[in-house]
Amino acid sequence: MARRYLLRRRAERQDRTHRRIVEAVVALHQEIGPARTTISAIAERAGVQRLTVYRHFPDETALYRACKACFDEMHPPPDPTQWERIEDPAARLGSALGQLYAHFRATEAMMANIHRDAPQVPAIGPVLATVAPYWARVSAVLLVGWDVPAEERPLLAAAVGHALEFHTWRGLVRHQGLTDDQAVALMVRLVACATAPP
Repeated sequence: MARRYLLRRRAERQDRTHRRIVEAVVALHQEIGPARTTISAIAERAGVQRLTVYRHFPDETALYRACKACFDEMHPPPDPTQWERIEDPAARLGSALGQLYAHFRATEAMMANIHRDAPQVPAIGPVLATVAPYWARVSAVLLVGWDVPAEERPLLAAAVGHALEFHTWRGLVRHQGLTDDQAVALMVRLVACATAPP
C-alpha cells in the first residue's frame, strides 16, 4: 500500500514537471519564438535542470508536439461543423472568417513566431503538417454552394485559400489598417468576384 502511494505521488510530480516544461515552451515560443528558445531557457523558466527537460522530451519534435497540444487546449480553433448549417455560401464564408480572424488575433504572437522560424527549425515541419487536415476540412466546408462552372473552381479555391491565410489577415489588419470586420468583408467580396462570370 505504501509503495503504491509513493509511486502515485511520484507520477503526480512527474506530470506536474512535464506540464511546467510544456508551459515554459509555450511562453517562450510566444515571446521570442522557437529559433531563439534554448533548452537552458526552458529549464530556467520551468524551474528544472536541463537534463530533466531531455528526460521528458528526447527530441525537439516531441517538445513541439506537446507545445502545440497545450497551446491548442488554451486556444482551440473554431469548429468547421457549425458553419455547415449556413446555407448561403457568402454568409457561411463571412461567419467562418469572422471566427478565424478572431482566432488569428488571439494567437498572433505565437503564429507569427512559428511562421517566421519554421524555415530555420526543421523539427517544426512535422508539427505544422498535423494542421493540414483541419484546413482541408475548413476549405471543403467553405467551397460548398458557390454557383461556378467546373473550370472556374480552381479560382474559387484559390480565393478561399487566400482568405484563410494567417498572412492575409495580418497584412490586411497590421499593414493596411483594416479592422477584422473590414478584412472579412473584403475577403468575402474577393471570393464573390472569383465566382462572377469573366
